[in-house]
Amino acid sequence: MPVPALSAAVAFSLLALFTLIGGLEDLVLLFVWLARGRSSPEEPDENAIRAIPEKRIALFIPLWHEHQVIERMLEHNLAAIRYRNFEIFVGTYPNDPATQEAVRVAARRFGNVHLAVCPSDGPTSKGDCLNWVYQQMLIAEEECGSRFDAVVTHDAEDLVHPDALHWINYHLDRVDMVQIPVLPLPTPPWRLTHGVYCDEFAEFQTKDILARQALGSFIPSNGVGTGYSRRSLQRLAETASNRVFEPGCLTEDYENDLRLHRIGFRQYFVPVRFAAGQPVATREYFPQNFRHAIRQRTRWILGIALQSWERNGWRGSPAVLYWFWRDRKGLVGNPVSVAANAAFVCGAAAWIWNGLPGAGPAAASLDLPPRLMPVLYVTLALQFCQMLFRLFAVARIYGWSFAAAVPIRALWGNLLNAVATCMAVWRYGRARWHGLPLGWSKTEHNYPSREALSVHKRRLGEILTGSGYLVPADLESALASQPAGVRLGEHLVEAGLLSPSELYEALSLQQNLPVHDLVLRPPDRRAVRSLPARLMARWRCIPVEISDGRLVLAGPELPTEEVEHSIRRHTNLEVHCRLITPDDYERLRGELVRDVDRR
Repeated sequence: MPVPALSAAVAFSLLALFTLIGGLEDLVLLFVWLARGRSSPEEPDENAIRAIPEKRIALFIPLWHEHQVIERMLEHNLAAIRYRNFEIFVGTYPNDPATQEAVRVAARRFGNVHLAVCPSDGPTSKGDCLNWVYQQMLIAEEECGSRFDAVVTHDAEDLVHPDALHWINYHLDRVDMVQIPVLPLPTPPWRLTHGVYCDEFAEFQTKDILARQALGSFIPSNGVGTGYSRRSLQRLAETASNRVFEPGCLTEDYENDLRLHRIGFRQYFVPVRFAAGQPVATREYFPQNFRHAIRQRTRWILGIALQSWERNGWRGSPAVLYWFWRDRKGLVGNPVSVAANAAFVCGAAAWIWNGLPGAGPAAASLDLPPRLMPVLYVTLALQFCQMLFRLFAVARIYGWSFAAAVPIRALWGNLLNAVATCMAVWRYGRARWHGLPLGWSKTEHNYPSREALSVHKRRLGEILTGSGYLVPADLESALASQPAGVRLGEHLVEAGLLSPSELYEALSLQQNLPVHDLVLRPPDRRAVRSLPARLMARWRCIPVEISDGRLVLAGPELPTEEVEHSIRRHTNLEVHCRLITPDDYERLRGELVRDVDRR
């Protein structure tokens, strides 16, 4: 055999052996999941979780340049969450005034939203920001004389499931860290980069994390949807000079839960389950283009594989050491997977070519040792089983039509991870060579549209009673006497149980649409001329403001897709909708639209 062919055969053999070891390892985890991790007898039903008295929970949300999404995030989640005994602390920086102002606006509307400002300019790191949010919570406790029992971390783009805090509240009676599943929102199948996140999170949270839990290793936090008991955070502060979250870590969530495990605190991952056809999970959009995905994954690999290795070494129980290996083997496995894919494609092409009538020898063919062929067949079978399980995991959450593209996204995901690994190793090596700290790299956040938010929308009656507008007895009486064809809100106003302004505040919470305050933000008479009078009359909306490339419409009806599509045909501005009461609408129409009617 010529030397180049021999070298290629050796390289191919090494790739096959590496892939075989990884496939066998995944198969063992599958058996662990089937035997011990698949079902959890401790999971309660909905009635059981609601029967537990509500602990006082603080939600922490660290921000940096999030003014475009944070108001919508707070509006939606405050309307969707069914838990009552919670408050939100939002961390900002002195040199980010736009985000501070957005949080102040929300705090004026909602009494349980609090602004926290870090003492130094940003961005620092997520862990540093969370530490200052924690200090703001301590100040709030001193001012009100009431102590929080737990902390839950979230990001600016999160959709919190309505029952997530109930689940955290339930499990914190027996453990000190609870992780709610985190699942990307679905996107069209052709968005391969975001689809990779869907596939990986679905598989990891269906099998890997439960197998990890069953084997007794630490449970890494996802950074969002993570609930901590108060005593666990106090213990972390005591062991690290009041640093609850490690500010120097790029993945402070991973580091925190390793620290908790070593101290002896119990952790628990809530298995993915469904309610009303939707998974009980934190939902969000992840990066949808290659560059942003590489930046986020580079940070993950830097923090979990390299920085954690530097900080923690290989110390711990056999279960911890094994999962260190799983978390860090991607440093080699990610680039190798691309090489293995290329070798497989070349080998398959050569096999097909050699099988064609009259074809000459393929340039890509390799003279492999016969004893290696069983290894290749076993490896192929293991990869097939792994792909089948990923198909099952993805289809369980996103449906079979979305899961059909899993094999294509798997190849794309291998490329993403390989590039991110090379970037992480290069950044780490450069930082260590020059003695520089590893810099924080922020992920760009996109908040979902109203269509995506609708799955978590609460009923109007829930919001009215939960926000204190109505007592449950009045709501039950109104529902019993509600005439056919009359909407509940209208009936409550007619019955004198609710004022129009209170009704529209509740609708604002339910529909994730702000109420336009005509006193604080008087209408711009020039804006009304931006739309034809017939269009305003047809859709019962009036332009009240034009600023920063946005056209703000106010009306008493909830805008439909048809309304927004029709209006966009008449303007190049970005359309934003707000609510006003019917009385305010009629008054505005009388004051502002006369000039347009005359045209």
